Amino acid sequence: MAGRIPQRFIDDLLARTDIVDVIGSRVQLKKTGRNHSALCPFHQEKSPSFTVSADKQFYHCFGCGASGNALRFIMEFDRLNFPEAIEALAGRAGMEVPREGESDEQRQQARVEAKRQEEGVNLLEMGTRFYQQQLASSAAQQAHEYLARRGLSEDIVSRYAIGYAPAGWDALKRHLSDRGVDENVQVEYGLLVRKEETGRSWDRFRDRVIFPIRDWKGRTIGFGGRVLGDEKPKYLNSPESPVFHKGRELYGLYETRTQSRRPERMLIVEGYMDVVALAQHGVDYAVATLGTATTDEHLRRLFRLVDEVVFCFDGDNAGRQAAHRALNTVLPLMIDGRQARFLFLPEGEDPDSLIRQEGREAFEQRIVRAGSLTEYLFDHAGEGRDLRRIEDRERFASAVLEGIRRLPQGLLKSLLMRELSERTGLERGTLEELAERGTSPAAATSQAVSQQDSVNEVGQQDRPATQTSSYRRQGSTTLSISGRILHLVVHSPSLVEALPQGEAWCPDDEDGQLLGEVVRLIRAGGYRSSQVLLAHFHGSSHGNRLLALLQREPLIPGPLRHREIEVLVAHFEQQRQRSSPERELKALQDRERSGEKLTREEAGRLWQLICELKR
Repeated sequence: MAGRIPQRFIDDLLARTDIVDVIGSRVQLKKTGRNHSALCPFHQEKSPSFTVSADKQFYHCFGCGASGNALRFIMEFDRLNFPEAIEALAGRAGMEVPREGESDEQRQQARVEAKRQEEGVNLLEMGTRFYQQQLASSAAQQAHEYLARRGLSEDIVSRYAIGYAPAGWDALKRHLSDRGVDENVQVEYGLLVRKEETGRSWDRFRDRVIFPIRDWKGRTIGFGGRVLGDEKPKYLNSPESPVFHKGRELYGLYETRTQSRRPERMLIVEGYMDVVALAQHGVDYAVATLGTATTDEHLRRLFRLVDEVVFCFDGDNAGRQAAHRALNTVLPLMIDGRQARFLFLPEGEDPDSLIRQEGREAFEQRIVRAGSLTEYLFDHAGEGRDLRRIEDRERFASAVLEGIRRLPQGLLKSLLMRELSERTGLERGTLEELAERGTSPAAATSQAVSQQDSVNEVGQQDRPATQTSSYRRQGSTTLSISGRILHLVVHSPSLVEALPQGEAWCPDDEDGQLLGEVVRLIRAGGYRSSQVLLAHFHGSSHGNRLLALLQREPLIPGPLRHREIEVLVAHFEQQRQRSSPERELKALQDRERSGEKLTREEAGRLWQLICELKR
């Protein structure tokens, strides 16, 4: 795995980057005194409130509050993650991005690999141009007729760089070989197929309409081909190669990202023609997976662009099964603010045929009215079950809980718990405990009774602050101890010097786990900038949490923050020592309830703890 990008390199890169040039290449700027102004690219406005300062190398919008340096702008405008944005700025400056911990040999290997991949991409670009040239030839008459039947304009064909692979066995092979491209390289990048027994090779794509698959930079990394005759398979993709990985790439994503306007949502469909046909009718925010199920990497890329993803499936059994797989994939990524919807098409229809029948407006109404993730989760769990029967209600609750367990902490998880409680009649607290323990609702009643007996025996116990979910209180003015420390560190990363070494001191709640990650990152990279720190977590639930804390100004004056952190760490240690007897009691009680017989010493200790905690 590549090491971290050194902070000194990031500082040097930003020093060599002119923010006015970077933003001016993407937004029309107007000189206004010492600064530049423009209509904000991050929200709709009629008068300019977006300002770029050449002196401070900083941008700020007085309308929506967007602000940051050149790196932050690239991440937000181009929707890139932190390493991608560094690569983009470094490429612009002609700099090579180093990695910490790399030896000279590893660095040299990385250069060789980068050069090899660049040569591979150049080869695939040659293939794209060849296929486009063939589409313009007289031999492509059948391909033109096919594209005309699908209603595709020259503009759409050009935008998606659609081409044609001739019917012969070696047209591309001869074209590339004449230009000095080794046959082995053509095989490696999936342009040729070779039969191992004979060593004979031939063009992978023949007599097919060709759809180039492009990466986020717009470079061709693979191809998809739609057959014109009766050859099987109907659709054919490039195989995995050094630059093409089906689990990461989405057809049409580059074209969507380069639009002048920002899409509100992304629609995931099945095939290339669905993407292209929808774009032809003005629905230009669709992407297609490449012969594989939707992966978490696909969804992470989409959620960096938009907050809402709509899955589009056929209404048959295969479509329902694909939807269930998509549900399991998207659940862990559903941080607060994100949405996922499920659109099932009428049987026998696909997006291409349906939008041609009913038009853009009606089709987009289907997208807007698509069922929410919550509706689909409950509907799928209830399929074939009579919720008037206790046994079916238990299985229904178990299925929904299994989905809820996969969700990250947040409002959605809390709301689903409340909804499940209302539908099943089970207490919400019981469901939350079952979800934490992974217990099925069938055991809910007996557990609830024994837990109540335990409470009556031991008495009301103070719950440690570290057991309270800090993410549930994001809108609250109260922060846990770990949240207060994290709050100060986000504003002043240098405050990690006030924290103890190691991780034993760190609270184990959600903010505590995030605090541990942040501290490790700051110490490893030597980061001192809040913006650079935030960039590392961009697009994740952690990133949203850190941004919320950064936007909340600490009440503690700067000179007193070091001492405040020391006090908070000491307070947590006191809390932890007090909660230790409670944890020991709970562990002994759990063992006893499970039927395990305690030793005489353990039974004595259990009674001693009960008496102590009663006092």
